[in-house]
Amino acid sequence: MRIVMLGAPGSGKGTQAKLLVEKYKLPQISTGDMLREAVSEGTPLGRQAKAAMDAGQLVSDEIVLSIIQERITRPDARKGFILDGFPRNLQQAEALDQLLTSLGRPLNLALLIAVDVDALIQRLVGRRTCLSCGQMYNVFYAPPHIEGRCDACGGRLRHRADDNEETIGNRLRVFETHTNPVIEYYQQQGKLRTVQGVGEIADIFRALTKIVDEVKPSARSESRTDTIRAAFAKHRATKARKEAAARQKMAAQTKAKSAKPATVKNKAAATEGEESKASHKKAVAKKAAVGKKVAAKKKVAPKKKLAAKKKLVAKKKVAPKKKVTQKKTVTTGNAKKKVSKKQHASKKVAPKKKAVPKKKAAVNKAKTAKKSVVKKKQAIARKTARKKR
Repeated sequence: MRIVMLGAPGSGKGTQAKLLVEKYKLPQISTGDMLREAVSEGTPLGRQAKAAMDAGQLVSDEIVLSIIQERITRPDARKGFILDGFPRNLQQAEALDQLLTSLGRPLNLALLIAVDVDALIQRLVGRRTCLSCGQMYNVFYAPPHIEGRCDACGGRLRHRADDNEETIGNRLRVFETHTNPVIEYYQQQGKLRTVQGVGEIADIFRALTKIVDEVKPSARSESRTDTIRAAFAKHRATKARKEAAARQKMAAQTKAKSAKPATVKNKAAATEGEESKASHKKAVAKKAAVGKKVAAKKKVAPKKKLAAKKKLVAKKKVAPKKKVTQKKTVTTGNAKKKVSKKQHASKKVAPKKKAVPKKKAAVNKAKTAKKSVVKKKQAIARKTARKKR
């Protein structure tokens, strides 16, 4: 049986939960007790809860649900449990249903102990709790035999500071605002049963046990789907634990390998890798520098072209005039030597002489050569004639 106890502060749900635990041998899971236990033991969840409480904040639902999950997976909760003090609002009820369904252990029953508001105020104002065993008394209708002392263990009784009319009124308003939607939530699911919490404790307990016994057979004959779901949930949890252990083992092996000194091959491979990385970096840097230079040239190219054009134009304007020279012509023998003097350009601006084409120059040269040959022959003929005389 998996039971949730619902009721306003002072309705007596804590007392009735303890009686149900004794009768049905089910563990009572009180979120307040579990939080205090986790904090005192210094568990990871307990440290998180303590940090929130020290900061004056409410412990988050995630932490509370994690503590509940850890508790209901213990061996003593296999047959069921009685959850007291949780859920307190609709969001917590939905989250609890999701958790129990994922574990294959859905809720069977929600027991509501309904009490009138005036009776609740009287109960809370007169409430006394034993500091040693947790036994509860009320100075109005269930007082201890010795005032301030527990009948069971003789421990000192405590009156909580928040058990005053103003605080109680605020707590009841919070209950009506937040917990009433939870009651409607379980009522829609058909899991809610209500018992009037007015009268003797034994009478209220008998009414509760009657309801539990009526629901219990249906809990025994849970559907095959729930059983299969529970088996799958157990399998998933086991698989997750094994995978986590394997990951931890692999991480430890990797860490141990990295801690060992590197072999010669590993060192060589490492150095080669470093060298290749360095060369690659250099090549990339060189490429980037070349790219920058090309980009810079591209930017400056137009300016250089303009400058070159300007220089060409200036050279054409300032180009000096070519000097024209005539070659000397020499005759053999008594022939007069004709020497063509170089004609220099006068200071005065003379008209430019047209350049003689190369072919005409060659023809002139041939003619002059022929003339010189003829003159030589004539000179030789005159000499021979003189000698004969």
